[in-house]
Amino acid sequence: MSDEIQEPYRHRTPRPVYVMIAEELAQEIAKAPVDSPIASENDIRQRWGVARATARHAIAELRERGLVYTVAGRGSFVSPRP
Repeated sequence: MSDEIQEPYRHRTPRPVYVMIAEELAQEIAKAPVDSPIASENDIRQRWGVARATARHAIAELRERGLVYTVAGRGSFVSPRP
């Protein structure tokens, strides 16, 4: 058995891993109520087996798309829909 963390998306596509994680989370966010919390950085790290920086990039991507907002010290939440 290997102690290596497996990154399920690595080498499947030329797109960055954080973008693919953000796309999966965006599908989940679309079904979630406004102001509900999304997965934390640690949740993302464990679920996808990625580094903290990758998890942060995924959340930043969701913020850039306007799907979530972040409150310092509290987490990220589903943004109101236009």
